[in-house]
Amino acid sequence: MDQESVPPFRPAQSDVHGAAFRWDGVTHMPYKQEGSAPFKDISRQVLFHEHDLNCELRYFEMDAAGYSTLERHEHAHAVMVLRGQGHCLVGDEVREVKQFDLVSIPSMAWHQFRATKGEPLGFLCMVNVLRDRPQLPTEAELVTLRTNPVIAGFLDDVPASS
Repeated sequence: MDQESVPPFRPAQSDVHGAAFRWDGVTHMPYKQEGSAPFKDISRQVLFHEHDLNCELRYFEMDAAGYSTLERHEHAHAVMVLRGQGHCLVGDEVREVKQFDLVSIPSMAWHQFRATKGEPLGFLCMVNVLRDRPQLPTEAELVTLRTNPVIAGFLDDVPASS
């Protein structure tokens, strides 16, 4: 949708349980192109793409046991968990995350979200409108990441409790 044609109000849609985590006039899309990078059962919605504010606000949601791509960028991210629980890797730390937690992802930090608690995990993510492409880890970088047993467990889908 062209930014000029975005209406000032776009109501949230509801399902029988209340919030459906969908909004009128917002396209529900696949997370990335199939096969572009490893990920599982995740979708995205661009809620705002504001050149005047130089930011984009997106909503990502993964099904139970879903996960985002392990990647890093030159740009930073600001994340707020809106739905569910799971685990998140930022740099060399893995933490449990839950509804309303805030996560700051600095420039060039490896990061990944995983729905590890048997329920969907949804979060808002704010980034610059103009940003670099994600960088995936090389085999050598993966070996280095896996020297940390907590990160290795996270990547193997058995994160330690925090």
